[in-house]
Amino acid sequence: MWLIVGLGNPGTKYELTRHNFGFLAIDALLSNHGVTSTKAAFNGQVARCDINGEPCVLLKPETFVNRSGSSVQAAMSFHKLALENVMVIHDEMDLSLGEIRIKRGGGNGGHNGLKDITRLLGADFVRVRLGIGRPNFKGSEADYVLTAFSDQELLVVEDVLKKTIIAVASIVKEGLEQAQQRCQVRVQKPA
Repeated sequence: MWLIVGLGNPGTKYELTRHNFGFLAIDALLSNHGVTSTKAAFNGQVARCDINGEPCVLLKPETFVNRSGSSVQAAMSFHKLALENVMVIHDEMDLSLGEIRIKRGGGNGGHNGLKDITRLLGADFVRVRLGIGRPNFKGSEADYVLTAFSDQELLVVEDVLKKTIIAVASIVKEGLEQAQQRCQVRVQKPA
């Protein structure tokens, strides 16, 4: 069994913001697998589905991104899962919009949601990193991650979500290394 966690902030105010890329990915996974409702549990919204024949629990913590660890910890404990069976989908400023990278463990890159999960559980979980790029305005990084995607960016987001569904299925079915070889997306940067 896998616990698949998407990081984001609850409420319509944050719905299409960069920091909610993980929530958007969970919603896309649920829709792709015909799941039409979630239930409240573990300080979040939860649903179950099979991905490639493997039972999965999908979780959107409602503790706000920076406090996601307690929700993940509660779900892991209830389902008696090891950290190696936890996958976290999150926004990543170190990658350009459109990029997807997959890894196990590593640093937190300044992402407070990852910091909180690592603080409570350790770092050895699978990460599906969805690029949002760095801000190109004079606001702070915190302001940037809470800005909504533009209409043009949402077209890229839609494509990324389709590829994320494939990446998650590949991780579950074939394992991390195969998924890394088949599903990572890099964006060519202008010279």
